[in-house]
Amino acid sequence: MAVRIISGDITEQRVDAIVNAANSSLMGGGGVDGAIHRRGGPAILEECRQLRSSQFAQGLPVGRAVATTAGNLPARWVIHTVGPVYSPDEDRSELLASCYRNSLQVADHLGADSIAFPAVSAGAYGWPAESAARIAYETVTAADGSIADIRFVLLDPELLRAFESTAAG
Repeated sequence: MAVRIISGDITEQRVDAIVNAANSSLMGGGGVDGAIHRRGGPAILEECRQLRSSQFAQGLPVGRAVATTAGNLPARWVIHTVGPVYSPDEDRSELLASCYRNSLQVADHLGADSIAFPAVSAGAYGWPAESAARIAYETVTAADGSIADIRFVLLDPELLRAFESTAAG
């Protein structure tokens, strides 16, 4: 397994699966979620609507992951995961780690050989960059599975530095 940290736009990654830092509604939003829905087109939203009307009527729970088509993205699937909102008063680290573990399990189940992750919860959900990077990197590198190419794709310079620092040890 190769883990790479890349500066760039996750919607441009040619991988089997792109992970979406979704909200529980699965209906699109801001940040990475909005960018994935805009670039991927209406096919993603249509599958998300089907998921909401069937198995996730109350929304996708925090820490869980589910796959849809990637629509117009240069990928086969989008794996949606809902990260926890950061709280300085409550340790939600395990929920954040679950986003990465469950996304990898879904990708493995689909037969994906490559996956691109954003920094889940580190945008609008307020997770501090260094902590988000440490949890993400440690969880992914400790995971079992057959995915050969794992990428963290980051636009924000602070997040990029945090992930590079974590990877450097």
